[in-house]
Amino acid sequence: MSQNKIAPLSAVLFDVDGTLADTERDGHRPAFNAAFQEFGLNWYWDVELYGKLLQITGGKERIRFYIEKYAPEALNRENLSDWIAELHKTKTRYFLDLLEKGNIPLRPGIARLINELRQQGIKIAIATTTTLENVTSLLKFTLGEESINWFDVIGAGDIVPQKKPAPDIYHWVLEQLALQPQYCIAIEDSENGLKSSLSAGLKTIITVSEYTHSQNFHGAALVLTDLGEPDNLPTILSGDATILNNKWIDANNLVTLMEKARNS
Repeated sequence: MSQNKIAPLSAVLFDVDGTLADTERDGHRPAFNAAFQEFGLNWYWDVELYGKLLQITGGKERIRFYIEKYAPEALNRENLSDWIAELHKTKTRYFLDLLEKGNIPLRPGIARLINELRQQGIKIAIATTTTLENVTSLLKFTLGEESINWFDVIGAGDIVPQKKPAPDIYHWVLEQLALQPQYCIAIEDSENGLKSSLSAGLKTIITVSEYTHSQNFHGAALVLTDLGEPDNLPTILSGDATILNNKWIDANNLVTLMEKARNS
């Protein structure tokens, strides 16, 4: 089959934190604080500080950045990298506990869109800097145990050397999918995520989150409050509103978006 005959949309690649679910403010942040307390540290990441720290992608990287900027005395610890890894592992345990209790629901439209894509035979994948354990647990406790197998590829954690805004995770996922970026869409929530996906050549939709709504999303195909539901329509913040027909993001208008992009 020639490239011209390929369907306009072959796969949708989802970010996780802030995109699939609002995990940051009331998930990862309190989990970090619980881990700090367990380790006997007097660190506390309030909502405002955590918003600043989110400019650093990756939990272990975020801890190291915090140490360098706010707690430099910790730089003298022996085997600092191992200690950070243990601290982060403890944080993950607290985060998973919050997930298991059902405290972190999916964002509007996520479950619906995933099901629509599956029904239409469009591949779905994950491209994130969060750990594989976080991803699989989020899926398990929101979409059910079997949902992990719905995804054709899950790219997570330290599987690539450079985290977002570098495009490495998207390149890796596209390679595993054996697809070219022009046949795929990324869904992100942050400026770093957008930089990553655009650098990989992906058309990108942004659904802003509490921490990212004021970031720079130049280059995104659409910027919305969320994917929306039939009874809870999203607000379009920028981009071609005609694609949605005053509706919500569904599989059909993602295909329309790709067709318009190919013909432009």
